Amino acid sequence: MAVFDFDLGILGGGAAGLTAAAGAAQFGAKTILVEKAEKLGGDCLHFGCVPSKTLIRTAGVWSLARRAKEFGLPEIELPPVSLAAVMDRVRSVIDRIQEHDSPERFCRLGAAVRFGKPRFVDDHTVTVDGDRLTARAWIVATGSSPSLPPVEGIADVPYWTNETVFSQTELPGHLLVLGGGPIGVEMAQAFRRLGSKVTIIEYGDQVLGPEDPDIALILRNRLEAEGVKVLTDTKALKTTTAGSSVLLRVGPAKGDGEPWTIEGDILLVAAGRKPNVEGLELPAAGVEFSPRGVPADSRMRTNVSHIYSCGDVNGVFPFTHVAGYEAGIALSNAVLRLPRKADYSKVPWCTYTDPEVASIGLNERRAKASGVEYRVLESPFRDVDRALAEGETEGKIKVLISPSGALLGCQIAGHHAGELIHEWVAAINGGVKLSTMAGAIHAYPTLAEISKKAAGSYYSEKLFSDRTRKILRFLFDLKGRACTPEGEAG
Repeated sequence: MAVFDFDLGILGGGAAGLTAAAGAAQFGAKTILVEKAEKLGGDCLHFGCVPSKTLIRTAGVWSLARRAKEFGLPEIELPPVSLAAVMDRVRSVIDRIQEHDSPERFCRLGAAVRFGKPRFVDDHTVTVDGDRLTARAWIVATGSSPSLPPVEGIADVPYWTNETVFSQTELPGHLLVLGGGPIGVEMAQAFRRLGSKVTIIEYGDQVLGPEDPDIALILRNRLEAEGVKVLTDTKALKTTTAGSSVLLRVGPAKGDGEPWTIEGDILLVAAGRKPNVEGLELPAAGVEFSPRGVPADSRMRTNVSHIYSCGDVNGVFPFTHVAGYEAGIALSNAVLRLPRKADYSKVPWCTYTDPEVASIGLNERRAKASGVEYRVLESPFRDVDRALAEGETEGKIKVLISPSGALLGCQIAGHHAGELIHEWVAAINGGVKLSTMAGAIHAYPTLAEISKKAAGSYYSEKLFSDRTRKILRFLFDLKGRACTPEGEAG
């Protein structure tokens, strides 16, 4: 029987890798984690979730200050923003969280951490700066990086990605955002609120392509109301520079039409990701991969059964919480030898714009594509008392149910949608009935009442129908209406 240095080896110190390393070590598996960067934490901590949400919060505070008059307060004259000071705060938050992702912490848990560039030699052996490390099983969790779209000249003009935007110190006069997905719209709104002119260029017919059109439109309307120019159905053709400006040549994405040029100061590329597989020498281990990533089965196994693929690198869902979930699946299989399988049907996600856009399960677009029969229950934020008090009445909740009333999915576009969606995450994962949601007591006044209103709408139309009234009138000798508005029939 072969003898290996470690029970489990992990490539990548991001969300998936850290989850797997902490779990494996605490189970008693001899574990080594290899990270090519100088610090642990991965994309989420250094270039993704943490810095973006910190920046979004800062921009949100500035935006709220501009709205002071709406709340009966004196109007405020706001000075220009120092992007350097804003990014100092972003880095301070990263540094604080970094303490939890230190090699010392993982050493205390029992996992060794090695920094350097890993390379497979065979299916059990990886070299790091010349040292050979062997493990009974390996997890590839190297994440993804921003990719440049096929636009002529794009590599030769000044551009930012999520990996460079948080190190900037000068606020651009005009930011061109290439891509209307989550990263694009989040950064577009944040920079607009901080004082930049912003234009979004999106090839598809809406921002946030996977969302239902009516949900995406709620966000688009807010972006445009705040001064962001949103160009959908628009293809980027060519980029050049003129002095200190970036010139972006664009045209209609489909059909005829003359191209035109947009002038800006910098280009933020947010139009796709690529798996981090370069330099891993996966063929030496016999691991198959493609431009989309390192595919894995439902147990997170690659085509080599003792090598697993988790997080962004496998190309399934580019979410930190999914990376952690997948790491747990891989850990169960690789260390505990339990044949646990991933289930992606109940994965929630959120775009952290204002209003936020959150989703779980089926929306109308996915239901139609799958041929699933459904019915939609809706309730607007403007009917929720807390939303009125907060001055946040934009948006709505959409709940999809089957003809029998079973929960299929939920989408929320509105204030704190990312928090509100978790009531539906629990309900859908727990098989909770719609009647339970409708009958549950919700604290007043809270935004969460919108969930009760949506669920209750399914029953109210039956409970308070003409047929019900007639039956109750007959059974209990009820006398009917006590008042009828003028002009309406009794």
